[in-house]
Parts: sequence; structure tokens; C-alpha cells
Amino acid sequence: MASRQKNTQRPVPRTILGLLDIEQSKNAVLNSLAAQSSQESYRHAMEEIITWYSSEPRLSFSRVVVLRYRFVLEQKRFPSVPT
Repeated sequence: MASRQKNTQRPVPRTILGLLDIEQSKNAVLNSLAAQSSQESYRHAMEEIITWYSSEPRLSFSRVVVLRYRFVLEQKRFPSVPT
């Protein structure tokens, strides 16, 4: 029976995005879009998530952060009905 080697690699540390990193990423996405209307739509959406991300405690930008933002959007769109 073959023995398994233990994975000794350390996980890559997550980094917290700074405003400069976010701005560079936003510009890279916008510059990749050909249509002006797409650029405007993406700019608006990205500025909203950046504003939200900046107002929250600084977390590394990950899938969990995106899911939290999605939850915030769903709460805005579908406010709970008083019982």
C-alpha cells in the first residue's frame, strides 16, 4: 500500500485589498470592456461594492465577502415584511 505524503505547504496568506489595489483592479476590468454602456454599468456596480467593502471591517477579499455583499443586496431588494 502506498503511503500518503503529508502536505507541508503553508497556505498562501490572504491580503487585505487597499484602495489602490481596488482602483487598479476596477480600471483593469473597465478597460477590458468595449461597449461604453457596459463600462458605465460595471463602474456603477463596482463602486457600490467598493463603498460597501470599505465601510465594513477590513476582511480579505474572498468568496465569503462576496456572499456577504450578496446578502446585503438581497436584504435591500427584499425587505422583510412585518408580521
